Amino acid sequence: MEESDSVAWRWEDLDADVLVKILQSFDIVQLTSGIASVCSSWRMACCDPMLWKTLDLSVMRSNFIKIPLEPYVYVDARSDKTLTRILKISLSLSRGNIMTLIFHFNLYVSDDQLTYTAERCPRLRRLVMPAWNRIKKTGICKAIRIWRDLESLTMPSIANPPYLMEEIANNCKNFSELKVMGPFDILFATTIITRLPKIKVLSLRCSMLVKDALISILDNLQNLEVLNISHCLLIEIPPPPAPRRIMEELDQSILEKASQLRQFITCMKDSCIMCQRTRNDEGLMRWYKYEEGLWKTDEVSSLSL
Repeated sequence: MEESDSVAWRWEDLDADVLVKILQSFDIVQLTSGIASVCSSWRMACCDPMLWKTLDLSVMRSNFIKIPLEPYVYVDARSDKTLTRILKISLSLSRGNIMTLIFHFNLYVSDDQLTYTAERCPRLRRLVMPAWNRIKKTGICKAIRIWRDLESLTMPSIANPPYLMEEIANNCKNFSELKVMGPFDILFATTIITRLPKIKVLSLRCSMLVKDALISILDNLQNLEVLNISHCLLIEIPPPPAPRRIMEELDQSILEKASQLRQFITCMKDSCIMCQRTRNDEGLMRWYKYEEGLWKTDEVSSLSL
């Protein structure tokens, strides 16, 4: 018998669709580890828009220590360099196709890193923000002005919400969905009512929620369709000198106001683990204490990660 000619098979000959399918199973650290440098065909596969609808940085956390002065955290230089390197590679490969950007809540992004990211994914529609510590007013406002297509924002609570909500109102005409991870008071409620009156979905789960703020939202957000207050620590603040008190259940007036919504999601059960955790953390969840990825969940499907 004649020996058949052997054919040398090369990695660069792997079908592009198959390679893209394989790459879709990689996280961002793996995807930016040098795969695009193997050969030109692999780089083309790494630039496929299917890989870059979402830039998920939730697998990354900063190596930091808390300090007593602003910004109240010190981030290790190597940690910063790693994030900058991954941002540069991923934003180069994505070619402006990123529609969803997810930061871990313990990823302390700087103004420069946020601005660099915003300039290279201008079509962003959904943003999950990291902690605010190193992000200044000028940095987030500059980013919001670039993200004019933004529709959805998940954010930690902020001490001065008016400037951010006003920036969104002025630049993001299709904005309709907000999730606040942290205390929600009457100032925050009033800000949303005046700046974002057309908002349709609002999630305040696992946060301290002031009763008057909830009532104000229900009375004044005429376009609101979905409200999630699951596992909230609901606080009633009577006139001084009476102390504030924790409400054990929703009163009838709130339920009647909420009946006009398409979906009103609540949970205030003593037996609920998440309700217990919110109460133990006094309405400011220490997510780092709990299961990895728990902070990503939401009873509203469009907000769950």
